[in-house]
Amino acid sequence: MQELLEPGGFEELVAFVAVAEAGSFAAAAKILERDASVLSRRVSQLERRLGVRLLSRTTRRVTPTEVGAAYFGRVQGVLDELASASREASDHAASPHGLVRVSIPIVFGRLWIAPMLPTFLARYPEIRIDVRTSDRFVDVVAEGIDVAIRVTAGAQRDSTLTTRKIASYQNLLVASPGYLAANGLPETPADLTRHRCLGFTGFTAWPDWPLVREGKRQTVRPTCSMVADHSEVLLMAAVAGAGIAFTADWLVGPALRDGTLVEVLPGWVGREDGGVYAILAPGRLVPAKTRLFVDEVANAIKAGWAHRPNGR
Repeated sequence: MQELLEPGGFEELVAFVAVAEAGSFAAAAKILERDASVLSRRVSQLERRLGVRLLSRTTRRVTPTEVGAAYFGRVQGVLDELASASREASDHAASPHGLVRVSIPIVFGRLWIAPMLPTFLARYPEIRIDVRTSDRFVDVVAEGIDVAIRVTAGAQRDSTLTTRKIASYQNLLVASPGYLAANGLPETPADLTRHRCLGFTGFTAWPDWPLVREGKRQTVRPTCSMVADHSEVLLMAAVAGAGIAFTADWLVGPALRDGTLVEVLPGWVGREDGGVYAILAPGRLVPAKTRLFVDEVANAIKAGWAHRPNGR
């Protein structure tokens, strides 16, 4: 930080980073719209101040020295943070505007995100939204997506992307009162093998149902009278009394609240908590329009989550 406080220190750092990234003074000069001789002089001043050579200069190319490469990595982060801070300050001063390209999963998007979109657009009339619905893992970089909402078990492991966890959910066992009245109430997870069950083939553990209660683990492989790759198909079948389903609390919450479904084996839930994530392209600079959209989605989910079954 001391270099920033020296006269001309900031300009020297900007010149060094630009040249190191571009590979030549001429290319950096075009990017910064400065004379190449000015950039050369600023880098030389920085090297004299530090007492070390940062760039190796040849007639064809300029490359960082070993010390320069390490210094570049640290300085670039500082300049990115400064640019991010400036961007955020400008965002607060100006009305957010522009197009936000969003990818949302089909069922979750219909239930939890689509209802909040009109309110968001009314609040920020200068923002436009392009919504793409898909259950596949969208490549946000290759497909030009500003933010993708993903609903998945376990943590997101792609370190190249910017990830924000919005909420957690659990899978639980449910059935209709009519089915349980006709077929009896399971008392243990092992009893599920003697019941008609409804299997979602999209689970990572399928065809098993990994369950846990108070640290006790048990895995059940149910006998399914019906399987499907669409969660709402199984939800409708469960409500109609076709069997016991193992599904997400965010999906069955309304049916549990109105009594068309009841929880089976209360306390036994999916072994792995699921998460709702906002996935953004890598980089420190997140535009205000995108940041506001993610915040609104998070707030809408948080408000709705408060009314899930058993307060989960």
